Amino acid sequence: MNAKKILAFYIEGCPYCRQARRAVDELTSESQYAGIQIEWVNENLHTEISERYDYYYVPSMFVDDTKVYEAKPGEKYEECRENVRRVFDSSLA
Repeated sequence: MNAKKILAFYIEGCPYCRQARRAVDELTSESQYAGIQIEWVNENLHTEISERYDYYYVPSMFVDDTKVYEAKPGEKYEECRENVRRVFDSSLA
């Protein structure tokens, strides 16, 4: 598999970030997504990285420096999971 790099921004304790990690864990157990690599960046600890990207909410995921997913307040798990799947598909495209 030749997947593009995924960069994901999160904040410790964020419920939406927990949803995204759960979705990542579930999806990477599927054969087509096994081996996809995500670099998780804590935006509070690595502002020198997060300040270079355009997003407001976390989690936010980028493929080749293009934002593919940014969570929104009130997002349910199923919606989050489908957005993470879209990020994975973009990474494999």
